[in-house]
Amino acid sequence: MPLLRSTRQTSRRSRLAAAGTLLAALSLLLTLPGAASAAGSHDAAARKPARGTATMGMGVVAHDGQGGLPRDTRAVQTEGVDVSGHQGNVAWSTLWNSGVKWAYTKATEGTYYKNEYFAQQYNGSYNVGMIRGAYHFATPNTTSGAVQANYFVDNGGGWSRDGKTLPGVLDIEWNPYGDQCFGLSQAALVSWIRDFVNTYKARTGRDAVIYTATSWWKTCTGNNAGFGATNPLWVARYDSTVGELPAGWGFYTIWQYTSSGPTVGDHDRFNGALDRVQALANG
Repeated sequence: MPLLRSTRQTSRRSRLAAAGTLLAALSLLLTLPGAASAAGSHDAAARKPARGTATMGMGVVAHDGQGGLPRDTRAVQTEGVDVSGHQGNVAWSTLWNSGVKWAYTKATEGTYYKNEYFAQQYNGSYNVGMIRGAYHFATPNTTSGAVQANYFVDNGGGWSRDGKTLPGVLDIEWNPYGDQCFGLSQAALVSWIRDFVNTYKARTGRDAVIYTATSWWKTCTGNNAGFGATNPLWVARYDSTVGELPAGWGFYTIWQYTSSGPTVGDHDRFNGALDRVQALANG
């Protein structure tokens, strides 16, 4: 019996020693260069949104922060909203009664997503009396600008001279699925944007509105000044003033100033009275 007990104790000590060795090896592995970054990359991947769920301005707070609401101004500005599939069916009558007079609805993303609520949102805003338009969330690392512009036009992003339809919007901002500049050089991104807007104009006869944030534009296009003469600017800045504009634009056409508005979070101001909104719609 003493010999059997001694053998069991020895076996148990061997198992404990092996377990200790394994734990020590794991601890050493986690301290090696790259281990922490690999774990961080795994966590970041787990936090990435699903493809198709990107929304206008979703990266603004994380990259630019958020300040107060705009100050009152003597300049007349017309209230609007932008919506996407994550809002579902929108209470358009409530928004209309609160003073919202125009709206943009996400139509497409890349060449792989169409907003399942597009009809309710796009037609619903029109039916209560709003001037409305559609926007495309760009993913320049998946397909060319021309391919995405055609996909957008073919799936809700077209334009007609009915006085109630605004020109389409190219939403070009931080990539929520990876590298903020989509893994492209500044020159390649500028070329992609030009490919999109040229194709959109060829299809519709209108210059697309460009939605972006000044800090993203500086970082990812090198603050390119080549679009201000043709494409209206929709700038994102959640603060009491619009701040610096991207190069090439002397003024903004639309300012997205908050993602925390009533009824629908994303609220915007058109830089002019309602007749200026109508003028943009009419081309």
